[in-house]
Amino acid sequence: MSVTFEVLEKDIAGRTGRLKAGDKTVRTPLLLPVINPHLQPVLPGEMKAMGAEGIITNAYIFSRSSEYREQALASGLHDLLGFDGLIMTDSGSFQLSVYGDVEITNLETLEFQKAIGSDIHVPLDIPTPPDADRMRATEELAVTMERLCEAKEVFGPDAPLAGPVQGGIFEDLREKAGREAGKLGFSFCPIGAVVPLMESYRYPDLVRVVMAAKKGLPSSACIHLFGAGHPAMFALAVAMGCDVFDSAAYALYAKDGRYLTPQGSYRLNELAELPCACRVCRDYSAQEIRESDDVIRLLSLHNLAVSLAEISGIRQAITEGTLWELVDDRCRSHPQLLRGFRELLKYGERLAGEDRISKRRFFYRGDESCQRTEVVTYQDRLSRLPVSGRVLIAMDGSMREGYDTLLLFKPPFGPYHPAMSETFPIGQSEIPDWDKGMVTRGCRGILRLIAENPGCHFTVYSRPEWHDLICQELPGTEVYCGNS
Repeated sequence: MSVTFEVLEKDIAGRTGRLKAGDKTVRTPLLLPVINPHLQPVLPGEMKAMGAEGIITNAYIFSRSSEYREQALASGLHDLLGFDGLIMTDSGSFQLSVYGDVEITNLETLEFQKAIGSDIHVPLDIPTPPDADRMRATEELAVTMERLCEAKEVFGPDAPLAGPVQGGIFEDLREKAGREAGKLGFSFCPIGAVVPLMESYRYPDLVRVVMAAKKGLPSSACIHLFGAGHPAMFALAVAMGCDVFDSAAYALYAKDGRYLTPQGSYRLNELAELPCACRVCRDYSAQEIRESDDVIRLLSLHNLAVSLAEISGIRQAITEGTLWELVDDRCRSHPQLLRGFRELLKYGERLAGEDRISKRRFFYRGDESCQRTEVVTYQDRLSRLPVSGRVLIAMDGSMREGYDTLLLFKPPFGPYHPAMSETFPIGQSEIPDWDKGMVTRGCRGILRLIAENPGCHFTVYSRPEWHDLICQELPGTEVYCGNS
């Protein structure tokens, strides 16, 4: 009954993989729509038909429900909900974060989750809000870790348990929590208490929290980002290394009259047209949905279809190695998402260690592209470039005699041997007219090569328009204009 995770393909820190819990196997990245048995506009069976491979529901709600508790215990969640895919249950920690207390213990909720046939059980962790001080975060993390230890001791190492990672906004606590969860043997690790960060658009803080937790977690762990439900941020989260998401947003946004897209959300009354190809948007006009008695259900169906389609698109982007382009697209839909994207780029060295070596293409989109993992990896490997004696780097593309080594230059990567012109990333990169950012970054590559070869003499022939900048970036190097 243990939870196992197999990585199939990688791009940045994103992975496609297979998550197995008991006899259920699902693909990742994975979206788990949230099910509320008391108010459910889309039935689990309908979700399965739409492509949902798993769902998540709240065990605490079932345990306190006079209507559903006995049914769940008698027939199990799968029969009760009419869903034969993976079902994960949360413990009641959400109620704890909202209401401050729950009438259930850690072992009671785990026993109940097991009794109703949940495929993945979650201990009763303490979700520390972002505004909590360090003392509170430390104390609550200690309680969470005690409960994770208790869960492993009572239910055994092979039980289908999740190991939530808490610690507030304190990066060292998140890293510590991830490391301890890994040592306890958890292979499925949700990063919790991040919903307030997303609700307040604090995406840079979200990136720091996730990257800190990932630093402590084993690379083999499947990472679930609790409460990440808007499709606009899925690509960013996957690029950080998150594999599973749970979403009540499809229903909550519908209840509020909001229409989800991968670029953001609209008020239904703002729409003259429906920019989507899902069944709802082809069968109804915006006006017809507004006037429908089933407006919440119709919006929920659309919102869920868009969310599931975004996950499929992310899996495809990972497969073909174009996740950076997708993240760039999605994060330019909101200023705070863009800030989150730029925060992620600060982790280029770490991400480069997880990224694949060869991809379909590199498309330059401005200064952010200079920090991408492909550039970091290329420049880290310049020590492997064989050079000797007098070295010419011809930025202007014209080769000259009298040199022992002849190199060309392509920003933002830097120098390359002509024989590499068809290899990735040199041959597969789409670079528009040069700009200051890319030339500056490319010069870092030249400096790296010079540092690695102190016995060589380097000469650079630049394009005339970039001569002054290149002289500034390469102090002490012979730099000539290409027409001289």
